[in-house]
Amino acid sequence: MDPLARNNVRLFGGVDGQPMLFSHGFGCDQHMWRFVAPEFEDRFRVALFDHVGAGGSDQSAYDVAKYSSLDGYATDVLEICEALDLRDVIFVGHSVSSMIGMLAALREPDRFAKLVMVGPSPRYIDDDGYVGGFSEADITELLESLDSNYLGWSTAMAPVIMGNTERPELGQELTESFCRADPAIAKRFAEVTFLSDNRDDLARVRVPTLVLQCSKDVIAPDSVGEFVHQRIAGSRLVTLTATGHCPNLSAPDETTAVIRQFVGA
Repeated sequence: MDPLARNNVRLFGGVDGQPMLFSHGFGCDQHMWRFVAPEFEDRFRVALFDHVGAGGSDQSAYDVAKYSSLDGYATDVLEICEALDLRDVIFVGHSVSSMIGMLAALREPDRFAKLVMVGPSPRYIDDDGYVGGFSEADITELLESLDSNYLGWSTAMAPVIMGNTERPELGQELTESFCRADPAIAKRFAEVTFLSDNRDDLARVRVPTLVLQCSKDVIAPDSVGEFVHQRIAGSRLVTLTATGHCPNLSAPDETTAVIRQFVGA
């Protein structure tokens, strides 16, 4: 299957510019980058896409075995890069896509120039000496609630994930995004996301990396951003004044400015 059609890839900016590949998080699609990605079209070849099961992707391409781990999604990223012959890629990943981009870069490091991780978490469940933000019981309850009533879970959780309670329209947009996703695929993606553990992979990263940490992020607290920064040699950690888990939507100007500085735009 053509990966460009499968993942609803869209290209913007100059053909000869350095490629920037923007990857969305769980429950979202490429539309979540609409305030950030266009700001780079003047100097970069901007590529947007949807993970299979999200947005305008081909949902018939969803394969339970392939997408039983984040490696399946990393494979899609590499297939997109190969189809477009992208080299020297700046990968910008939000939330779980930070780990997806990292896995892709570990498999083909020569294809990537830089990684930008927005609200990353290598493991969501607390462990000995590690604070991921959730107990194992928390995640079990979350997944059971999602499985029994996906729309109800989305309505309750999306505003919490977004934060910014003084701007309820943001929580409403995220809720609507969650509710557009195919429930069956979303449930499996949630399991893969919230049960993942990529802590040991961080030390293998050799690509220059920017870690963007939000304030008051209930999904990826400060301790997680610091952990990622400490484990990726030479990485840069920036704590945004933006609150919540989706600064690409709630604080696009600040998010864009920090990424611009990192990529030299």
